[in-house]
Formats: sequence, C-alpha cells, structure tokens
Amino acid sequence: MNRRDQRLIALFLCGAVLLNYPLLSLFAGDGLLFGLPILAVYLFTIWALLIFCTWLLLRRNDRGPDA
Repeated sequence: MNRRDQRLIALFLCGAVLLNYPLLSLFAGDGLLFGLPILAVYLFTIWALLIFCTWLLLRRNDRGPDA
C-alpha cells in the first residue's frame, strides 16, 4: 500500500467522522448563516472540501504515479 492509498483512507475516515451524528448534531439548530440553515452550509462545505482534497490526492503530477 503506497502513501497515496494511505492518505485516501485517512481522508475517507475524516469524512466519515465529519459527516456522522455527533458533529452533525452541533449544527442542527435553528440558526441561519447567509440566509441558509447552518446544517446545510456545514454539509455542503464539508462535501466540497472532501471533493477538493480527493482531487488534490488523485491529480497526476510530473514526478510519477507513486509520488
């Protein structure tokens, strides 16, 4: 298992923790942020960050496939 695979597994575990019950309950209130429910802003922000981090990990670079 190379370093990129280990980082992808770590990213998955971080995403699972961030999108699971204990943290979601912190943002389940009635508050608004920019006119949107805080829970929706949190979910879409984490989702976008996970996609961006996955892209960073999987993009090809000039150093080779295992770099």
